[in-house]
Amino acid sequence: MANDPELEARVDRLEHEVKRAREDAAAARVLAGGVDRDVDDIRQEFRQYREQNVRLHNASRADLTDLRLELRSKFDMVAAGQQQIVDLINQKFDDRGL
Repeated sequence: MANDPELEARVDRLEHEVKRAREDAAAARVLAGGVDRDVDDIRQEFRQYREQNVRLHNASRADLTDLRLELRSKFDMVAAGQQQIVDLINQKFDDRGL
């Protein structure tokens, strides 16, 4: 039984499968390391995108606030000019006794 060719063939196949499993495991570890680095890179890119997005929104908000103040002051000037026109028209009516 020690020289059983079938047993030797089975042992050879098992040794070959173990060797192949070890090689596959080593390859899987290499791939997992690459995936881990890729995930870290993607996380960093998302972080940078989010930070840029926040900066963009903050800048837009500041621009809109500035625009609102500018428009408010111009509307106030227009309203003051219209009031002067109304006052002048009323004064003309009062001068004519209308």
